[in-house]
Amino acid sequence: ACTGIENIDEAITLLEQNNWDLVAAINGVIPQENGILQSEYGVETLHGPAYGPSSHSAAASSAPSSSSAFRHVVPSRQIVERQPRMLDFRVEYRDRNVDVVLEDSSTVGDIKHILENELQIPASKMLLKGWKTGDVDDSTVLKSLHLPKNNSLYVLTPDLPPPSSSHSGALQESLNQNFMLIVTHREVQREYNLNFSGSSTIQEVKRNVYDLTSIPVRHQLWEGWPSSATDDSMTLAVSGLTFPCHRLTVGRRSSPVQTREQSEEQCTDVHMVSDSDGDDFEDATEFGVDDGEMFGVASSALRKSPMMPENAENEGDALLQFTAEFSSRYGDCHPVYFIGSLEAAFQEAFYGKARDRKLLAIYLHHDESVLTNVFCSQMLCAESIVSYLSQNFITWAWDMTKEANRAR
Repeated sequence: ACTGIENIDEAITLLEQNNWDLVAAINGVIPQENGILQSEYGVETLHGPAYGPSSHSAAASSAPSSSSAFRHVVPSRQIVERQPRMLDFRVEYRDRNVDVVLEDSSTVGDIKHILENELQIPASKMLLKGWKTGDVDDSTVLKSLHLPKNNSLYVLTPDLPPPSSSHSGALQESLNQNFMLIVTHREVQREYNLNFSGSSTIQEVKRNVYDLTSIPVRHQLWEGWPSSATDDSMTLAVSGLTFPCHRLTVGRRSSPVQTREQSEEQCTDVHMVSDSDGDDFEDATEFGVDDGEMFGVASSALRKSPMMPENAENEGDALLQFTAEFSSRYGDCHPVYFIGSLEAAFQEAFYGKARDRKLLAIYLHHDESVLTNVFCSQMLCAESIVSYLSQNFITWAWDMTKEANRAR
């Protein structure tokens, strides 16, 4: 009450500045001549005997000047001199904490300069948040904010790019995306639209193109790959391809005239068969016509493992091999094939609980058909087709390439 200070925060601040010494805090506010320690200073000014006329007169003569004598006592003034008040700040930036300690006579800008050295971020790019009084300027003196001793702040940097972890997230997103590769076969001037996931490798693309063009990977001459695509084991997500579509051109590294004529003849055969209706294809199968003879593709051209072992005794084991080989050729995005006999597939589709029943889809594969490879890579393995089949069908597959398996 004697100081006239009614603001509790200001009073607490004064006490902290004087290390909670109430007398020193009051003397720091009240003018010295009105201080409460006058009696102590008066003792220092009275020397000599306490009795006798001389002492009485000396005391009387010194009385008028006692206030001035009290005002000029320098050693006593040093006792109540204010000490600098230190403030502690814990500043959070993303996943890191920085402790800053400085005097309350410092400015907000001084905190930013310390953080600039610790975080390696320009002070001009920082937004220092967490002030209880709202946003403050860099020139604001901390003392004017009446802060407690311990404070928590945080830094925002909206003008700076996100950390490298977001780059990893973007890479993962690219791995899950589908790329459309428009591949032009130079010799026959034919385009193939091929869908690949970002996790597929360049080598897988070249192997699929071999299935379509019969150009071995070692003889393929490519144009259109980005300069960053230097390794066939590189995934499409990191190869620098244009998303969602990218154009490529492939040809045979050594292309004599005869090879070109054969390729054009093969292309003509494919167009002729694709223009015919499905009944013709079914009739050809019924009469035992080999697909390799229909499409002009020799069985030796496909140097892959068979989709299904010949004369397989166990249908479940045969379909396990079929699924594994199918994945190696066309990628992991493919229909979920039922593992078991056709009768078991019937039971699963039609005789389960009513809510679990689905339609039955049967896929018959023929390895010696160019159309089969095109159908698998461009249609059957499309994400929308795979999703639709998985939700609505039980899909059972069988390989018709070998005569023994076809007879079963």
